[in-house]
Amino acid sequence: MNPRKGFAERETLETKIKCEINLDGDGMLQGQSSIGFFDHMLALFARHGGFGLMVEARGDKGVDFHHTVEDVGLCLGQVFLEALGEKEGIARYASLALPMDETLVLCAVDISGRPGFYYDVSFPCGKIGEFDSELVEVFWKAFAVSAKMTVHIRLLAGTNSHHIAEAVFKGMGRVLKEAARIEGKAIPSTKGVI
Repeated sequence: MNPRKGFAERETLETKIKCEINLDGDGMLQGQSSIGFFDHMLALFARHGGFGLMVEARGDKGVDFHHTVEDVGLCLGQVFLEALGEKEGIARYASLALPMDETLVLCAVDISGRPGFYYDVSFPCGKIGEFDSELVEVFWKAFAVSAKMTVHIRLLAGTNSHHIAEAVFKGMGRVLKEAARIEGKAIPSTKGVI
């Protein structure tokens, strides 16, 4: 099997991003965004997805973290889509209810070629350290649109904002790993294309 890898660079007046993924990697994050909590979330995503992930991000953090987080999401979606290639033999669908102490988060994906993002997560706190909790939604929406997949994320239970964010990133790593898993040779669609 050919290596399932993707690479992207994005440079704007607000950010400069490099991102690389190996879907069949070592579960390690290399590089950083210089946003401590976000780097923690990306490391969890890589570990639980079994992805080799490299992210180098610089942004206008003096304004806030929004542009950096969103642009990393766009790049990560782009490299994930590239790494999937023609999508022959992938499982395509996956879902999981992931517990994290008192928190329970449902994550579900369809690698459909049709971007859709459905999110119902509320955080008890507006900030997790210096990180705006609303940026979790911003990141995953950017990812779903750029990766051209349908993503559902729903909070079923939870009272700790840190745990909720962790459950989202861990859960998404696990469902994307399962949906991208090779289980055959055919494209999983009666249309013959995704």
